[in-house]
Amino acid sequence: MIYKIFWALRAVIYAPFFGKFGFPSYLGKPLFLMGTRKVFIGKKVRIFPHLRMEVHRNGSIHIQDDVVISQNVHITSAGNLTIGKSSLILANVFITNIDHDYQELNKHIVKQEYLVSETIIGENCYIGMGAAIMAGTRLGKQCVVGANSVVKGEFPDYCVIVGAPAKMVKKYNFETQKWEKVI
Repeated sequence: MIYKIFWALRAVIYAPFFGKFGFPSYLGKPLFLMGTRKVFIGKKVRIFPHLRMEVHRNGSIHIQDDVVISQNVHITSAGNLTIGKSSLILANVFITNIDHDYQELNKHIVKQEYLVSETIIGENCYIGMGAAIMAGTRLGKQCVVGANSVVKGEFPDYCVIVGAPAKMVKKYNFETQKWEKVI
């Protein structure tokens, strides 16, 4: 538990370099940070070690209150990327709003244009270990993403999403008050 005191002290030191850094939030030793002036972190955000977070061009990252980001997470943005309040992101997750164009043959993909699509993770979402949240994804409120899923597209509130490519397999039914399979 003493390590969290060091993480809180690190947050105090790093806070002036962010667009916003709410307290009491803490930050485990990051692996790589780029463009932190365009990163806005809410209150009670817990970020575990080995975060890689990159903001390119006119991008921004908004992490709302009470979010937990586990170790070895990579977040990259060249547009608007939002992680809704009270969400939990497990280890080894990748979240982006960038695709690389590949239309020009004989030109390195790194030298081709970014294709940017807004990515939004709704509030109280659970992103399972190893998931990839791809550009243009919009998760509604309280979505559950299974481990190692590759998610792209729009998904409604209160659903379970699994697979590669991910698809909705359950949705919460408020009448029966149960998670039910989607046919």
